[in-house]
Amino acid sequence: MESDVADGTDSASVAVAQGPQLSDETDADSVVTPLEKAQTERALGIIKEAAAGLLREVCYNGPLCNTDFLVHSAERGATNLQFTSLCVWLVTELKAVSSLVENISPTDGPADAETFQLELSGVVKELHCPYTSLTSGEVTSRLTSLYNCLQLLVFLCTELQAARLMYNKMVPEIPSSEAVQELMLVGEALEVPKPFPAISVNDLMQMLKIKIEAITATIPDSIKSSPLLKTELQPAQWERLSQLHWQLLKEYECRIRMLLTRFDVTVQSFHWCERSKEHGAKMREVFWPLRQSLRLTSHVTISHLLAAREEDSRILHTCSAALCQKTCSSIKKVLMTGSIPDRGGRPNEIEPPMPTWAERREGGGKQHRWGKRNKRKRN
Repeated sequence: MESDVADGTDSASVAVAQGPQLSDETDADSVVTPLEKAQTERALGIIKEAAAGLLREVCYNGPLCNTDFLVHSAERGATNLQFTSLCVWLVTELKAVSSLVENISPTDGPADAETFQLELSGVVKELHCPYTSLTSGEVTSRLTSLYNCLQLLVFLCTELQAARLMYNKMVPEIPSSEAVQELMLVGEALEVPKPFPAISVNDLMQMLKIKIEAITATIPDSIKSSPLLKTELQPAQWERLSQLHWQLLKEYECRIRMLLTRFDVTVQSFHWCERSKEHGAKMREVFWPLRQSLRLTSHVTISHLLAAREEDSRILHTCSAALCQKTCSSIKKVLMTGSIPDRGGRPNEIEPPMPTWAERREGGGKQHRWGKRNKRKRN
Protein backbone atom coordinates (compact mmCIF):
# COMPACT_ATOMS: atom_id res chain seq x y z
CA MET A 1 0.00 0.00 0.00
CA GLU A 2 2.84 2.38 0.83
CA SER A 3 4.40 1.88 -2.59
CA ASP A 4 1.05 2.56 -4.26
CA VAL A 5 0.62 5.76 -2.30
CA ALA A 6 4.16 6.85 -3.10
CA ASP A 7 3.67 6.16 -6.81
CA GLY A 8 0.38 8.02 -6.75
CA THR A 9 2.00 11.00 -5.04
CA ASP A 10 4.83 11.11 -7.59
CA SER A 11 2.41 10.90 -10.50
CA ALA A 12 0.18 13.50 -8.92
CA SER A 13 2.97 16.09 -8.91
CA VAL A 14 2.50 16.54 -12.66
CA ALA A 15 -1.27 16.20 -12.55
CA VAL A 16 -1.65 18.69 -9.70
CA ALA A 17 0.62 21.23 -11.36
CA GLN A 18 -0.99 21.01 -14.79
CA GLY A 19 -4.56 20.40 -13.76
CA PRO A 20 -7.19 18.73 -15.90
CA GLN A 21 -7.18 19.60 -19.56
CA LEU A 22 -10.90 20.37 -19.53
CA SER A 23 -12.76 22.95 -17.52
CA ASP A 24 -15.85 22.04 -15.54
CA GLU A 25 -17.77 24.83 -17.25
CA THR A 26 -17.38 23.96 -20.92
CA ASP A 27 -19.20 25.88 -23.60
CA ALA A 28 -22.16 24.22 -25.19
CA ASP A 29 -20.64 24.55 -28.68
CA SER A 30 -17.23 23.14 -27.69
CA VAL A 31 -16.44 19.60 -28.75
CA VAL A 32 -14.80 17.29 -26.23
CA THR A 33 -12.59 14.72 -27.90
CA PRO A 34 -12.21 11.25 -26.41
CA LEU A 35 -8.50 11.91 -25.80
CA GLU A 36 -9.19 15.06 -23.78
CA LYS A 37 -11.87 13.27 -21.80
CA ALA A 38 -9.50 10.40 -21.03
CA GLN A 39 -6.78 12.82 -19.92
CA THR A 40 -9.21 14.60 -17.61
CA GLU A 41 -10.41 11.36 -16.04
CA ARG A 42 -6.83 10.20 -15.57
CA ALA A 43 -5.82 13.47 -13.88
CA LEU A 44 -8.82 13.28 -11.54
CA GLY A 45 -8.07 9.65 -10.72
CA ILE A 46 -4.45 10.46 -9.87
CA ILE A 47 -5.28 13.40 -7.62
CA LYS A 48 -8.03 11.43 -5.85
CA GLU A 49 -5.58 8.71 -4.85
CA ALA A 50 -2.92 11.27 -4.00
CA ALA A 51 -5.22 13.24 -1.71
CA ALA A 52 -6.44 10.10 0.08
CA GLY A 53 -2.88 8.82 0.48
CA LEU A 54 -1.57 12.12 1.82
CA LEU A 55 -4.36 12.30 4.39
CA ARG A 56 -3.30 8.91 5.70
CA GLU A 57 0.34 9.99 5.78
CA VAL A 58 -0.44 13.08 7.90
CA CYS A 59 -2.29 10.81 10.39
CA TYR A 60 -5.80 12.02 9.63
CA ASN A 61 -8.35 9.62 11.14
CA GLY A 62 -11.58 11.43 10.28
CA PRO A 63 -14.54 10.24 8.20
CA LEU A 64 -12.94 11.36 4.91
CA CYS A 65 -10.19 8.74 4.98
CA ASN A 66 -12.33 6.76 2.58
CA THR A 67 -11.76 7.85 -1.02
CA ASP A 68 -15.46 7.70 -1.94
CA PHE A 69 -16.49 9.86 1.03
CA LEU A 70 -13.64 12.25 0.26
CA VAL A 71 -14.73 12.69 -3.36
CA HIS A 72 -18.37 13.14 -2.36
CA SER A 73 -17.47 15.91 0.11
CA ALA A 74 -15.00 17.58 -2.26
CA GLU A 75 -17.62 17.76 -4.99
CA ARG A 76 -19.73 20.02 -2.76
CA GLY A 77 -16.70 22.10 -1.76
CA ALA A 78 -17.07 24.88 0.77
CA THR A 79 -20.75 24.10 1.34
CA ASN A 80 -19.93 20.67 2.79
CA LEU A 81 -19.40 20.59 6.54
CA GLN A 82 -17.02 17.60 6.50
CA PHE A 83 -14.81 19.16 3.82
CA THR A 84 -14.50 22.44 5.70
CA SER A 85 -13.80 20.55 8.94
CA LEU A 86 -10.97 18.71 7.20
CA CYS A 87 -9.48 22.00 5.98
CA VAL A 88 -9.74 23.45 9.49
CA TRP A 89 -7.93 20.39 10.90
CA LEU A 90 -5.11 20.68 8.37
CA VAL A 91 -4.63 24.41 9.04
CA THR A 92 -4.72 23.83 12.81
CA GLU A 93 -2.05 21.14 12.54
CA LEU A 94 -0.02 23.43 10.30
CA LYS A 95 -0.18 26.31 12.78
CA ALA A 96 1.08 24.00 15.55
CA VAL A 97 4.38 23.36 13.75
CA SER A 98 4.92 26.61 11.83
CA SER A 99 4.62 30.38 12.15
CA LEU A 100 1.39 30.59 10.15
CA VAL A 101 -0.61 33.68 11.13
CA GLU A 102 -3.80 33.32 9.09
CA ASN A 103 -6.53 31.02 10.34
CA ILE A 104 -9.89 29.62 9.24
CA SER A 105 -12.96 29.09 11.40
CA PRO A 106 -15.25 26.04 11.37
CA THR A 107 -18.49 26.42 9.47
CA ASP A 108 -22.01 25.61 10.60
CA GLY A 109 -23.51 25.14 7.15
CA PRO A 110 -23.65 26.37 3.55
CA ALA A 111 -24.37 29.91 4.76
CA ASP A 112 -20.77 30.22 6.00
CA ALA A 113 -19.23 29.09 2.69
CA GLU A 114 -18.36 32.60 1.53
CA THR A 115 -16.67 33.51 4.83
CA PHE A 116 -14.78 30.22 4.78
CA GLN A 117 -13.42 30.86 1.29
CA LEU A 118 -12.35 34.40 2.20
CA GLU A 119 -10.41 33.14 5.22
CA LEU A 120 -8.93 30.28 3.20
CA SER A 121 -7.70 32.68 0.53
CA GLY A 122 -5.63 34.43 3.21
CA VAL A 123 -4.09 31.12 4.30
CA VAL A 124 -3.25 30.12 0.73
CA LYS A 125 -1.74 33.54 0.04
CA GLU A 126 0.45 33.43 3.17
CA LEU A 127 1.71 29.96 2.22
CA HIS A 128 2.63 31.23 -1.28
CA CYS A 129 0.55 28.61 -3.05
CA PRO A 130 1.91 28.01 -6.59
CA TYR A 131 -1.43 26.85 -8.04
CA THR A 132 -3.16 29.68 -9.90
CA SER A 133 -6.53 27.93 -9.66
CA LEU A 134 -6.43 28.53 -5.88
CA THR A 135 -4.97 32.05 -5.91
CA SER A 136 -6.50 33.83 -8.92
CA GLY A 137 -10.03 34.61 -10.04
CA GLU A 138 -13.12 35.24 -7.94
CA VAL A 139 -12.57 34.13 -4.35
CA THR A 140 -16.01 32.58 -3.98
CA SER A 141 -15.65 30.51 -7.16
CA ARG A 142 -12.29 28.85 -6.51
CA LEU A 143 -13.70 25.83 -4.66
CA THR A 144 -16.58 25.09 -7.02
CA SER A 145 -14.88 22.20 -8.83
CA LEU A 146 -13.85 18.78 -7.60
CA TYR A 147 -10.32 19.15 -8.92
CA ASN A 148 -9.69 22.47 -7.18
CA CYS A 149 -10.90 21.09 -3.84
CA LEU A 150 -8.67 18.03 -4.13
CA GLN A 151 -5.80 20.25 -5.23
CA LEU A 152 -6.29 22.32 -2.08
CA LEU A 153 -6.11 19.21 0.11
CA VAL A 154 -2.93 18.01 -1.62
CA PHE A 155 -1.34 21.43 -1.14
CA LEU A 156 -2.23 21.66 2.56
CA CYS A 157 -1.07 18.08 3.22
CA THR A 158 2.30 18.60 1.55
CA GLU A 159 2.79 21.88 3.40
CA LEU A 160 2.00 20.09 6.67
CA GLN A 161 4.52 17.34 5.91
CA ALA A 162 7.25 19.87 5.13
CA ALA A 163 6.45 21.94 8.23
CA ARG A 164 6.64 18.86 10.46
CA LEU A 165 10.04 17.92 9.03
CA MET A 166 11.37 21.42 9.64
CA TYR A 167 9.87 21.49 13.14
CA ASN A 168 11.64 18.26 14.10
CA LYS A 169 14.98 19.82 13.14
CA MET A 170 14.46 22.88 15.31
CA VAL A 171 16.27 23.25 18.62
CA PRO A 172 13.91 22.07 21.39
CA GLU A 173 13.15 24.55 24.11
CA ILE A 174 14.17 23.55 27.61
CA PRO A 175 11.07 23.36 29.81
CA SER A 176 11.05 25.63 32.82
CA SER A 177 10.67 22.60 35.10
CA GLU A 178 14.06 21.25 33.95
CA ALA A 179 15.71 24.62 34.59
CA VAL A 180 14.27 24.63 38.11
CA GLN A 181 15.56 21.11 38.68
CA GLU A 182 19.03 22.16 37.54
CA LEU A 183 18.99 25.04 40.00
CA MET A 184 17.87 22.65 42.73
CA LEU A 185 20.83 20.37 41.99
CA VAL A 186 23.23 23.33 42.03
CA GLY A 187 21.84 24.43 45.36
CA GLU A 188 22.22 20.97 46.85
CA ALA A 189 25.80 20.68 45.58
CA LEU A 190 26.71 24.06 47.12
CA GLU A 191 24.76 23.31 50.32
CA VAL A 192 22.48 26.31 49.87
CA PRO A 193 19.50 26.38 52.28
CA LYS A 194 16.52 24.39 51.01
CA PRO A 195 13.88 27.16 50.70
CA PHE A 196 15.93 28.95 48.02
CA PRO A 197 13.35 28.38 45.20
CA ALA A 198 11.06 30.89 46.92
CA ILE A 199 13.41 33.79 46.12
CA SER A 200 13.76 35.48 42.74
CA VAL A 201 16.08 34.15 40.06
CA ASN A 202 18.42 37.17 40.25
CA ASP A 203 18.80 36.85 44.01
CA LEU A 204 19.34 33.11 43.68
CA MET A 205 22.07 33.54 41.05
CA GLN A 206 23.78 36.17 43.20
CA MET A 207 23.68 33.81 46.18
CA LEU A 208 25.16 30.98 44.11
CA LYS A 209 27.88 33.29 42.78
CA ILE A 210 28.94 34.31 46.29
CA LYS A 211 28.97 30.68 47.38
CA ILE A 212 31.10 29.58 44.40
CA GLU A 213 33.59 32.44 44.88
CA ALA A 214 33.99 31.47 48.53
CA ILE A 215 34.74 27.86 47.59
CA THR A 216 37.18 28.70 44.79
CA ALA A 217 39.08 31.10 47.08
CA THR A 218 40.29 28.12 49.10
CA ILE A 219 41.84 26.41 46.04
CA PRO A 220 45.61 26.94 45.58
CA ASP A 221 46.67 29.10 42.64
CA SER A 222 48.81 26.27 41.25
CA ILE A 223 45.70 24.19 40.64
CA LYS A 224 43.48 26.96 39.30
CA SER A 225 43.15 27.47 35.56
CA SER A 226 41.37 30.15 33.58
CA PRO A 227 38.03 29.37 31.91
CA LEU A 228 38.07 28.62 28.21
CA LEU A 229 35.15 30.97 27.50
CA LYS A 230 35.93 34.38 28.95
CA THR A 231 33.56 36.66 27.02
CA GLU A 232 29.99 37.42 27.98
CA LEU A 233 27.54 36.28 25.33
CA GLN A 234 24.52 38.24 24.21
CA PRO A 235 21.03 36.66 23.95
CA ALA A 236 21.38 36.28 20.16
CA GLN A 237 24.73 34.56 20.64
CA TRP A 238 23.26 32.19 23.23
CA GLU A 239 20.54 31.24 20.77
CA ARG A 240 23.08 30.65 18.02
CA LEU A 241 25.20 28.60 20.42
CA SER A 242 22.18 26.43 21.23
CA GLN A 243 21.60 25.83 17.53
CA LEU A 244 25.22 24.83 16.97
CA HIS A 245 25.10 22.54 19.99
CA TRP A 246 21.95 20.86 18.68
CA GLN A 247 23.52 20.33 15.25
CA LEU A 248 26.63 18.81 16.81
CA LEU A 249 24.51 16.49 18.94
CA LYS A 250 22.77 15.21 15.81
CA GLU A 251 26.12 14.74 14.08
CA TYR A 252 27.60 12.89 17.06
CA GLU A 253 24.51 10.72 17.36
CA CYS A 254 24.91 9.67 13.72
CA ARG A 255 28.58 8.83 14.30
CA ILE A 256 27.83 6.95 17.51
CA ARG A 257 25.22 4.82 15.76
CA MET A 258 27.65 4.05 12.94
CA LEU A 259 30.42 3.02 15.36
CA LEU A 260 28.05 0.90 17.44
CA THR A 261 26.75 -0.82 14.32
CA ARG A 262 30.30 -1.65 13.24
CA PHE A 263 31.02 -2.83 16.77
CA ASP A 264 27.98 -5.14 16.79
CA VAL A 265 28.91 -6.60 13.41
CA THR A 266 32.47 -7.23 14.61
CA VAL A 267 31.26 -8.99 17.75
CA GLN A 268 28.81 -11.10 15.75
CA SER A 269 31.66 -12.31 13.54
CA PHE A 270 33.24 -14.01 16.57
CA HIS A 271 30.15 -16.22 16.87
CA TRP A 272 30.73 -17.79 13.46
CA CYS A 273 33.61 -20.03 14.47
CA GLU A 274 33.18 -23.52 15.87
CA ARG A 275 34.57 -22.65 19.31
CA SER A 276 31.87 -20.03 19.84
CA LYS A 277 29.18 -22.71 19.90
CA GLU A 278 30.51 -23.92 23.23
CA HIS A 279 31.12 -20.49 24.76
CA GLY A 280 28.38 -18.50 22.99
CA ALA A 281 26.22 -18.16 26.11
CA LYS A 282 29.16 -16.99 28.21
CA MET A 283 30.17 -14.48 25.56
CA ARG A 284 26.68 -12.98 25.50
CA GLU A 285 26.54 -12.92 29.28
CA VAL A 286 29.71 -10.84 29.42
CA PHE A 287 29.05 -8.73 26.34
CA TRP A 288 25.44 -7.59 26.68
CA PRO A 289 25.75 -5.73 30.00
CA LEU A 290 28.64 -3.76 28.53
CA ARG A 291 26.82 -3.18 25.26
CA GLN A 292 23.67 -1.89 26.93
CA SER A 293 25.69 0.61 28.93
CA LEU A 294 26.79 2.35 25.72
CA ARG A 295 24.60 5.38 25.08
CA LEU A 296 23.27 6.39 21.68
CA THR A 297 23.23 10.08 22.54
CA SER A 298 25.93 12.45 23.65
CA HIS A 299 25.89 13.65 27.26
CA VAL A 300 27.77 16.86 26.48
CA THR A 301 25.76 19.99 27.26
CA ILE A 302 26.35 23.72 27.11
CA SER A 303 27.17 23.55 30.81
CA HIS A 304 30.27 21.53 29.93
CA LEU A 305 31.35 24.37 27.63
CA LEU A 306 30.93 26.93 30.39
CA ALA A 307 32.87 24.73 32.81
CA ALA A 308 35.72 24.00 30.36
CA ARG A 309 39.15 25.33 31.32
CA GLU A 310 42.09 26.37 29.17
CA GLU A 311 43.86 23.06 29.75
CA ASP A 312 41.01 21.31 27.96
CA SER A 313 42.06 22.99 24.70
CA ARG A 314 45.43 21.26 24.70
CA ILE A 315 45.38 18.66 21.96
CA LEU A 316 47.54 15.59 22.58
CA HIS A 317 48.69 13.57 19.60
CA THR A 318 47.69 9.99 20.30
CA CYS A 319 50.35 8.70 17.91
CA SER A 320 53.27 10.42 19.64
CA ALA A 321 55.92 8.20 21.20
CA ALA A 322 55.82 10.00 24.56
CA LEU A 323 52.09 9.45 24.95
CA CYS A 324 52.15 5.88 23.67
CA GLN A 325 54.74 4.92 26.29
CA LYS A 326 52.33 5.98 29.02
CA THR A 327 49.32 4.29 27.46
CA CYS A 328 51.06 1.03 26.57
CA SER A 329 49.19 -2.06 27.82
CA SER A 330 49.26 -5.83 27.43
CA ILE A 331 46.95 -5.51 24.44
CA LYS A 332 48.78 -2.58 22.88
CA LYS A 333 52.38 -3.80 23.02
CA VAL A 334 53.85 -2.63 19.73
CA LEU A 335 55.25 0.89 19.78
CA MET A 336 56.16 2.32 16.40
CA THR A 337 59.01 4.82 16.64
CA GLY A 338 60.56 7.00 14.03
CA SER A 339 59.00 7.87 10.70
CA ILE A 340 56.13 5.60 9.73
CA PRO A 341 56.31 4.48 6.08
CA ASP A 342 53.52 5.52 3.77
CA ARG A 343 51.60 2.47 2.60
CA GLY A 344 49.71 4.38 -0.09
CA GLY A 345 46.36 3.09 -1.25
CA ARG A 346 44.79 6.45 -2.04
CA PRO A 347 42.54 6.07 -5.12
CA ASN A 348 43.52 9.42 -6.61
CA GLU A 349 47.20 8.41 -6.63
CA ILE A 350 46.78 5.01 -8.26
CA GLU A 351 47.88 5.03 -11.89
CA PRO A 352 45.72 3.12 -14.37
CA PRO A 353 47.32 -0.03 -15.83
CA MET A 354 48.73 0.11 -19.31
CA PRO A 355 46.34 -1.36 -21.89
CA THR A 356 47.37 -4.56 -23.60
CA TRP A 357 47.99 -4.15 -27.30
CA ALA A 358 47.54 -6.91 -29.87
CA GLU A 359 49.13 -7.09 -33.26
CA ARG A 360 46.94 -6.12 -36.19
CA ARG A 361 45.69 -9.04 -38.21
CA GLU A 362 46.08 -9.11 -41.92
CA GLY A 363 43.09 -9.18 -44.23
CA GLY A 364 40.87 -6.83 -42.25
CA GLY A 365 39.21 -9.33 -40.00
CA LYS A 366 36.78 -6.82 -38.52
CA GLN A 367 35.41 -5.81 -41.89
CA HIS A 368 35.11 -9.45 -42.88
CA ARG A 369 33.11 -10.24 -39.75
CA TRP A 370 30.82 -7.26 -40.25
CA GLY A 371 30.21 -8.42 -43.79
CA LYS A 372 29.10 -11.82 -42.58
CA ARG A 373 26.71 -10.30 -40.08
CA ASN A 374 25.16 -8.10 -42.75
CA LYS A 375 24.66 -11.08 -45.01
CA ARG A 376 22.93 -13.00 -42.27
CA LYS A 377 20.60 -10.09 -41.55
CA ARG A 378 19.72 -9.76 -45.22
CA ASN A 379 18.84 -13.41 -45.47
